[in-house]
Amino acid sequence: MDKIKEIIENIVNKIKGDPATLKNFKDDPEKTVEGLAGVDIPDGAMDKVVAGVKAKMAADDGEDGGIVGKIKSLF
Repeated sequence: MDKIKEIIENIVNKIKGDPATLKNFKDDPEKTVEGLAGVDIPDGAMDKVVAGVKAKMAADDGEDGGIVGKIKSLF
């Protein structure tokens, strides 16, 4: 479980740091997450990782304001 949390944290940092990656996440979250993770994520876990990334970005909104608004506008 800690490995998944680490993967999610790394992905969120990459998405937050690059507008093009944020757009890619909007267009195809699963493909973007798999590409950013650097490891193969089993299909059964992919939905959980994508949901975790979205949740982490929402939680981080209070820290740097705007991430939730950006994500909401994407979906």
